[in-house]
Amino acid sequence: MSRRRALDALAAIAMGAALALCLAPFLAVVASTVARGAEAIARVGLPSFLTSRPPAPGEGWGGIGPALAGTVVLTTLTTLIGLPVALATAILAVEFPRSIVARAVRALTKAMMEVPTVLVSMVVYTLVVVPMGTASALAGAIALAMVMTPYAATYIEMHLESVPPKYREAGFAIGMSRAGVALRVCAGIASRGIAVGIAMGIARALGETAPLLFTAGGSHYAYPTSILQPVDSLTLLIYDFATSPYPNLVQVAWGAALVLVATYLAMFAAIRVLVKEVRV
Repeated sequence: MSRRRALDALAAIAMGAALALCLAPFLAVVASTVARGAEAIARVGLPSFLTSRPPAPGEGWGGIGPALAGTVVLTTLTTLIGLPVALATAILAVEFPRSIVARAVRALTKAMMEVPTVLVSMVVYTLVVVPMGTASALAGAIALAMVMTPYAATYIEMHLESVPPKYREAGFAIGMSRAGVALRVCAGIASRGIAVGIAMGIARALGETAPLLFTAGGSHYAYPTSILQPVDSLTLLIYDFATSPYPNLVQVAWGAALVLVATYLAMFAAIRVLVKEVRV
């Protein structure tokens, strides 16, 4: 074997070892979550675990029904609030890049990505929860939308900018307005990339706990009945139950963590498929 091939082989081995060291902690956490979470779910069965209420502290076993329902409500409201803002922000930044408003919005978007999410929770608590007099699904969704919007807007903006100028010029050539070109031409061409941006924003909001600490209320045993009432989420349930002194609640937290991990993996698998199919 030549010296060059030997060096290439050593470099490949070193890179493989480094990759293994980087992945080892992540894989260990996932394996632990799968093992303990599967044990918790097996105690009551998957359907019951996903639909029943959590157990009383120290008494029996239960599920994550209210938290799962609350997560669906929060995610839906967050998407309805944050998605239009993210789309408008991205289109404004791409179509009017030199305007003062677009520059200010882009700077604000980048800054929001760096703001600690617990501060977002405190701001929404002051501006929404205090005037309403109660935590609620609406307040939690507003806080999550403030977290989701910058990430979704950044991804959407990136894909809109990747549309070749010739398509915009073709739209203008047939008499379309700037808004028509942005919405019907550019957004249509970059639709798969926009879908990826939306999915990434939702995934970012789905795993957040800090924005909900002062806003959602965390009603672990009650199913959501109104967006103006306190609501639970998987992340809040895990946050509260994982540090509980009661083993049965800790087991429920492990099961909820497994459900959350499975949801994430499913979303990222879908995103991976979309990324492969993006064409501009």
